[in-house]
Amino acid sequence: MIRPLVLLLAAAACAWTQSKPSQIYQLVEPPLTSAEQAAREIRQYFFPRIPALAAPASGAAWDAGQKRIREKVLRDVVYKGWPEEWVKAPLKLEERGVIQGAGYRIRKLRYEIVPGFWGAALLYEPDRPAVNAQGRAPALLNVNGHVGPIGKAADYKQKRCIQNARMGIYALNLEWLAFGELTGDGNSHYNGAHLDLVGMNGLGIFYLAMRKGVDILWEHTQVDRARIGVTGLSGGGWQTIILSSLDERVAAAMPVAGYSAMISKLERTADMGDHEQSATDLLAGQEYTHFTAMLAPRPALIAGNAEDDCCFRAPLVKPHIYDAILPFYRAYGKENLFQWHENRDPGDHNYEWDNRMASYRFFGQAFGVKPPEAESSMEGEIRTAAELAVGLPADNLSILGLARVTASKLGERRGTRQDLLRLLRYQPAEVRHAWALRGNLSKGVESEGYRVDYTNGLSATAVRLSAYERPPARTATILLADGGKKAAASEASDRLNAGETVFVMDPMLMGDEAPSRDGNTGAGLYARFFYMMGERPLAVQAAQVAALARWIKTRFGVRTVNLSTQGPRSQMIGLTAHALENGLFHELKSRQGMASLGEVLEKPARYLEVPELFVFGLYKDFDINTLQKFPQ
Repeated sequence: MIRPLVLLLAAAACAWTQSKPSQIYQLVEPPLTSAEQAAREIRQYFFPRIPALAAPASGAAWDAGQKRIREKVLRDVVYKGWPEEWVKAPLKLEERGVIQGAGYRIRKLRYEIVPGFWGAALLYEPDRPAVNAQGRAPALLNVNGHVGPIGKAADYKQKRCIQNARMGIYALNLEWLAFGELTGDGNSHYNGAHLDLVGMNGLGIFYLAMRKGVDILWEHTQVDRARIGVTGLSGGGWQTIILSSLDERVAAAMPVAGYSAMISKLERTADMGDHEQSATDLLAGQEYTHFTAMLAPRPALIAGNAEDDCCFRAPLVKPHIYDAILPFYRAYGKENLFQWHENRDPGDHNYEWDNRMASYRFFGQAFGVKPPEAESSMEGEIRTAAELAVGLPADNLSILGLARVTASKLGERRGTRQDLLRLLRYQPAEVRHAWALRGNLSKGVESEGYRVDYTNGLSATAVRLSAYERPPARTATILLADGGKKAAASEASDRLNAGETVFVMDPMLMGDEAPSRDGNTGAGLYARFFYMMGERPLAVQAAQVAALARWIKTRFGVRTVNLSTQGPRSQMIGLTAHALENGLFHELKSRQGMASLGEVLEKPARYLEVPELFVFGLYKDFDINTLQKFPQ
């Protein structure tokens, strides 16, 4: 028997206006902030966090300073999570053939980076080495940038190596991950994020690959260990500064248009570079200005291109990575060993004739070898990629493959809340002010649009939806959707019709708060700022959701707050907020999410599309089912 009171309530419910998804879409879709504002906030957030670089009182003081940085970066960043036996493994090298050239020969080499993962190299050996009294000659490691399938066969790189050899210098031409013989989807540089996820810093594979190049030269019986240099363009310039600053075996360095200071990255995202260039924790406490200063007092030539059409334009980067570094060389009385070269012909992103001639002069002076007055003829000497192919194992691992193999060996995930707090470096935030920017009454639905400012200087947006014909709801639900507020319109309508108050939210990097409107690419790039500076975007987003829930309870007198998510990004934010803020949320529901973080590796997910998921070590200690057990 149905009681009269129940019949009355049912009749009243039927009498209330029912919202429709199309109506709610119109209320939540209009942006409450701009991409420019979202990007500006993140820039302003990190500007005061740029690691300071103070000129040393003396060379001895900087010797101690750079030693601390070098040890810290290698231990806590580059090799973090990597098996010690891989890091310290002896060189494993195989010769794969010889090509005779005019005044030199090319030895085809392949070397093991880590077990199951091989790289390729070409060693240009001079017919007449520029030997010292001990019968040994100088050597140059030539590293490459983003040159596509041609890889180590790039003509400007071949010319450089040939001329080096004709000067009597051993020249090693190293293949770079994702290019040439290492081309392949699994070697995308952003696959380094998959290594991060399983607890191995993605920078490690790049560093080991190029460090092995120095190992090859170091172990060569005819190479003078006191005269080993490194040079390269673009990504090769980045390899040059990282390798030369962290490996003291490098005696002289010439990076060409390959990196910039942190301030330049904040000013121009084109200067960000790939995943490894903004690796997790790499710029937490030190940055590229420090790495440049760590070249002192060794000879160094910093080269840039005046009209670079890619990145790292010379006049823009010079104040930070050359002018600011001169005092460090001055502290040693070696200011003459630190040089600047600006290419103006052709002036674009290049390592062509002018830059090459500058390199011959620089390394000739550094190594006591006479440079050529003009580049020698290369007619008939430039070979095709096929002719220079070394040949790698058919079952050669890739970056993604290495991450998958590592994941397959992980045990049961038993992470605790304290482990998660530590892993995410979680810092709670509070709502400083919620700016009511828009209000509307539409067919029984009251809406208010807010830009929510937090005490850490970042913001989110949210739209409150309630049925104004009904008594105030005692339950509120925060809705998060990977597609932004508009993607949550249907669920918001259903919950409104069920008698709830709804807050449709876009946290940092999502929806309204995406720092660009070109899909998720902008969000992925700006997420890199958090990772490389030692923070975790997932933690910041979860803190925003939790702070909004507390504000809702206080501002609207709501007893319980639920959380509902749609999509993998939102799912992880929701799981994290629920796990770390014990008892704050009454209920958590996820739709269109993942059954396991293993899907990120197996499908695989692209970093730029779901940047929050790639927290260092997250999959090592946690999985979806682990997080779902919280609160415990």
